[in-house]
Amino acid sequence: MTNQTNIIKLITEGIQDRKGKNISIVDLSGIEGAAAHSFIICQGSSTMQVASIADSIREKLQKEAGIKPYNYDGYQNAQWIVIDYGDTFVHVFLPETRQYYNLEELWSDAEITSIPDLD
Repeated sequence: MTNQTNIIKLITEGIQDRKGKNISIVDLSGIEGAAAHSFIICQGSSTMQVASIADSIREKLQKEAGIKPYNYDGYQNAQWIVIDYGDTFVHVFLPETRQYYNLEELWSDAEITSIPDLD
């Protein structure tokens, strides 16, 4: 059984493999009524990169942990792709779309950890 910490680590690696930026891990476990235990939020600079990051995450979890998402959506326009891993939701945004929806501010009472960009 893969634990939550390992899933988050694999997701982060999947994002970094495709040069995703501004990774935030939002811990929602202490918030009653939250849709998940955690959100991982990141961004790509183009719709092609957003789709590529989402593919990388899905491939990495499938290959290294045997985990498939319950669902995913947003590939049609690739401005915001969400991947549902049950207790963990991954949000891959274009920068302007991320700014518009501002999920970190929406969940500002959660503990938010920023992962430094690799380059």
